[in-house]
Amino acid sequence: MKQESTAQNTPPASPPLSPAPSPPPSPPAQHPRDDSDPQALWIFGYGSLVWRPDFAYSDSLVGFVRGYSRRFWQGDTFHRGSDKMPGRVVTLLEDREGCTWGVAYQVRGEQNPGYLGPAPEEAIATQILACRGFSGHNLEYLLRLADFMQLCGPQAQDEHLAAIVDAVGTMLPCFCPTEQALALV
Repeated sequence: MKQESTAQNTPPASPPLSPAPSPPPSPPAQHPRDDSDPQALWIFGYGSLVWRPDFAYSDSLVGFVRGYSRRFWQGDTFHRGSDKMPGRVVTLLEDREGCTWGVAYQVRGEQNPGYLGPAPEEAIATQILACRGFSGHNLEYLLRLADFMQLCGPQAQDEHLAAIVDAVGTMLPCFCPTEQALALV
């Protein structure tokens, strides 16, 4: 990974994610590189991911995001501390004048073992209704995301999310226990 000088605090004028400055200026892009792969995902690391990404990636780019400042304000009781003595790790603070440098990593579908790929809405809905993990039921995840989008981004059109919610709504009566089934428990 190319190391940039830490003496530079003021980035060049550009959109939210920009390449690190180089001698011949190139036009900045919203997405750092070729985004023609629909399965590609960009992850921006601003803390430990800048030196230790713990996932496979196909490309990386040193850059920055405007509008945020990095602060050691997050307590960590797992990686850098304990319940009795939390360590401090960085978090992002919204700051109109701020600029945070980091590394953007491109992860392609085949590099992400958790990537399940496209599936019919009904299949996704069935999986969501059937799954539960350490953080809770997958249905809660879907519904909280849908609530967030309705409350905070009502103007946004997320057709995929709406289709999954609709499919779950159609299937949900099939998953509701009857009084007879509850008597068996």
